[in-house]
Amino acid sequence: MPDALSGSIEYVTYYNAENGFSVLRLKPDEDALSQDADGTVAVTGILPELTVGEHLEMQGEWVKDPRFGMQFKVQKLQQTLPTTVEGIRRYLSSGLLKGVGPTIAGRIVDHFGAQTIEIIDKQPERLREVADIGPKRQKQILSAWDEQRQVRDVMVFLSSHGVSANLATKIHKEYGNRAMEVVKKDPYRLARDLQGVGFLTADRIAKSFGLPADHPARMEAGLLYTLAEFTGEGHVYAPRPQLQARATELLGTAQQPVSEAIDRLAAQQHVVLEDEAIYPSEMHAAELGLVELLQALANAPNSATADMPLARDPDALSDFTQLDTLQRKAVLTALREPVSILTGGPGTGKTTTMKTLIGALELAGKRYALAAPTGRAAKRLSQTSSQPASTIHRLIGYTPGEGPKYNEDEPLNIDLIVIDEASMLDLQLTYTLLKAIRPGTHLLLVGDVDQLPSVGAGDVLRDLIASAQYPVTRLETIYRQGENSNIVSNAHAMNRGQLPQTSKDAEGDFFIDATDNAKEANEKIVALVSQRIPARFKLDPLQHIQVLSPMYRGEAGVAALNEALQKALNPPSALKPERRLHGQLLRVGDRLMQIRNNYDKTVFNGDIGRLVEIASEEQTLTVDFEGRRVSYEWSEADELTLAYAITVHKAQGSEFHCVVMPVLSQHYIMLQRNLLYTGVTRAQSLCVLVGSRKAIGMAVNNNKVAQRWTGLARRLSGAGLQSSAQ
Repeated sequence: MPDALSGSIEYVTYYNAENGFSVLRLKPDEDALSQDADGTVAVTGILPELTVGEHLEMQGEWVKDPRFGMQFKVQKLQQTLPTTVEGIRRYLSSGLLKGVGPTIAGRIVDHFGAQTIEIIDKQPERLREVADIGPKRQKQILSAWDEQRQVRDVMVFLSSHGVSANLATKIHKEYGNRAMEVVKKDPYRLARDLQGVGFLTADRIAKSFGLPADHPARMEAGLLYTLAEFTGEGHVYAPRPQLQARATELLGTAQQPVSEAIDRLAAQQHVVLEDEAIYPSEMHAAELGLVELLQALANAPNSATADMPLARDPDALSDFTQLDTLQRKAVLTALREPVSILTGGPGTGKTTTMKTLIGALELAGKRYALAAPTGRAAKRLSQTSSQPASTIHRLIGYTPGEGPKYNEDEPLNIDLIVIDEASMLDLQLTYTLLKAIRPGTHLLLVGDVDQLPSVGAGDVLRDLIASAQYPVTRLETIYRQGENSNIVSNAHAMNRGQLPQTSKDAEGDFFIDATDNAKEANEKIVALVSQRIPARFKLDPLQHIQVLSPMYRGEAGVAALNEALQKALNPPSALKPERRLHGQLLRVGDRLMQIRNNYDKTVFNGDIGRLVEIASEEQTLTVDFEGRRVSYEWSEADELTLAYAITVHKAQGSEFHCVVMPVLSQHYIMLQRNLLYTGVTRAQSLCVLVGSRKAIGMAVNNNKVAQRWTGLARRLSGAGLQSSAQ
């Protein structure tokens, strides 16, 4: 028979949002085994996200951990409201209810004592007896209490499936009072409708209802989840054999029902079958649409820049004569060809070429626009070109809930558009942009094709070059290289398959701190960022230094580095409020990154800011994104992550004064030349690799670009999709 334990939560030591594993300290209702000096016991298990002050009734067993001693391992859990005065005080002070912070909570409990919960529940009008609770605050408290009651019902229902409290809140917010009905009727709908709910969570719920493993709804949901995994990896479509194999493994079933489910999804127009390629419907429409729009641009009967003096006479602009042959070719091509591409590594004069083009456009009175895929890239473009630049979303007038202002029906009134950092263009963003460009407008894509491809699905810049349908100018001569600079020269050397050379003196800009041990690399990186680099180079670790890592997991991965750097650069303080949300500890002063596009808030995947406020009563976070403050509900905090360290992919389009990057043999899965090259070229004035020359050599010698399944190049060249899935 299992042991029983009940009590109130004193504090949550650890919570893993991915699998629900929790460690917390519980103050038991009665004396229990292994109570510490503070009267608490350790509790572990797969639990929903819990709040300080909550009362728990549990069944499980006492186990002795070799490192941490006696712990109560939970097997079954029921959440109940606290009954003691102190438990109620802690519960209400925890930030659970909007409008109730520690001060108001204390006043309510001091006034009503052990009857507090009953009075809020059954005699809410009596809250007006408490000082500073007027009609407005009373209404806010009651609204939050009613919502929490409904959320608790949902959470009790979902808790055995490892669903967190924050996720239960999202489910309730999405479906309201219908939440229970929706979940019971079609649990797989959660995966379709909600960010943060995957197929695996929905599948656990479905299984608890006794849904057969080969049920058609399960087959279809598993396939859509698997196809979304391919898209998340950058593929526009999945070859049928690979999709079936991966989905069959996920679902644990035979291939026949999976194959039949694919055909049903195609009949329902959720996917499109083309030969052996299986597209999500929206991706198929975007790929076909982009081909049509590119062809319309290329075949336009009129040209907005053909009448420019420089387009007819290369001697019409004095700055033009100062360019080298390839740079002059790029400028003339941009003016004479409707679609053109300018590529090249760092320091090869892409910016100088763009500036000359802009000068020619201004001299001729032409309308032009400069844009980039992300806010950071747009800001950098504006700084380097000395001209206004915007994100693509802002250029096309994207409005949350309404879509873009400029489209096929109302195109941009511009003669030439320059898109910088074009290697970051994914299929859907490019399609949306092209819909806003009228035939006759010229489009110049500028980017480094040797960098990593876009985070989103597609490989647009590489596909356009591979199609051989548009003129490409590749700059190769290195111009931007100081006497003591090794960053630019090393980037080009690595791109040629050569090992980098370290700086010879303390004033240099490229160093390798040798180790091939992940734990030691973690410690070295923390010391470099928090002490050594600031002391020698006078750089602010929170403003000027960015840690990049090839991997997310492991001691030298993003997660572990963020935890260590947070402790070193923003340690806990009574003056800095903190809150654990969605499994991560957030503290005022933290460097944070947005990890998905949020059009309502106009913040986008990869934007970096600082956490400036945690408001317990309002249950909000405020993040400052380079002068613009954005508010988040606590339930939206899963859109944010610590950004002391980020992946190399997330750093695309950005530059930092200093980059510190682990390069270890254990990262072999990710050690590719374009990844190392992209990381190094993010550094403006200082680059430090923490790792071994063996691992660096592995990356430099691995020039195999990961293939993305996309049909764009074949469609543009007229080859179609025959054998594209081989």
